[in-house]
Amino acid sequence: MSEIPITTIQQLLENQGFNNTDKIKLVRHTDKRFPDLYNWYCSDKDKFFDYFKRQEKAVFSKSDFVVAFLGEASTLARFIGIYKIKGVKPIIDEQGGAFQYDLEDVSGFENLKERVIIDWGKGTTSWHQWYENEKEVVEIKFRPDLNYKQFKNYDDIILNYSELQEIIKHEYKDWKIPLLATNAIYLILDKKEGKQYVGSTYGGNGIWGRWINYAKNGNGGNKLLIELTRLDKNYANNFQWSILTTLPKTITKDEAIAIETKYKNKLGSRAFGLNSN
Repeated sequence: MSEIPITTIQQLLENQGFNNTDKIKLVRHTDKRFPDLYNWYCSDKDKFFDYFKRQEKAVFSKSDFVVAFLGEASTLARFIGIYKIKGVKPIIDEQGGAFQYDLEDVSGFENLKERVIIDWGKGTTSWHQWYENEKEVVEIKFRPDLNYKQFKNYDDIILNYSELQEIIKHEYKDWKIPLLATNAIYLILDKKEGKQYVGSTYGGNGIWGRWINYAKNGNGGNKLLIELTRLDKNYANNFQWSILTTLPKTITKDEAIAIETKYKNKLGSRAFGLNSN
């Protein structure tokens, strides 16, 4: 955690040149109806911003700007940008009547996006408030680390695509060291269809060396996963990585594949899943 003087998000933004003379709303995005909202922002921003722009009530209609946050644990919230309201129109869609806002990302605050954490306030239930309600900055992160979760042990590994990408991109030591240290039989779950892919790692770079390939494109070069990600560029957001069992660092390719085959048979991942061989 970085050491910073206590300040408010208002002071921080105004020091960056934000003009507070307009009508401005603060918005903390968290919604019990959509528990994957945070993950939408991390891995499918189009879906997140479709949610953001569509409001059942005209909550932004008297505002010129929206200062937006993602809800985090307890009363924390992460700054994700300032958006100018360029217009609004009533709509009727499959969910019913609503208001569709035209939002424009305001430039100049890129160095603060996803890094500033505020306290929304205890006992504060409203997810949208006027700018005059000061919010204390509790942390400015060195890097965004939107998906960062601490490595605990191999059995506890459950990673979605955006989490895997971030771990590989930033080479977090608490992940890289144990993933380099061992090989494994791993499982990829397609959460949309319920199908499974079983894979194995072998060689000197362990799990880390294999999962780097998945972080690049989501499919890791596997035939059936390639087909899914070719049809839908965002399909990898449905995948989840976990470890079935660890293997020695010195295991040979033939030994690892023999154990992999046993797990394929146990889970039926060839007959009913995503293994093509």
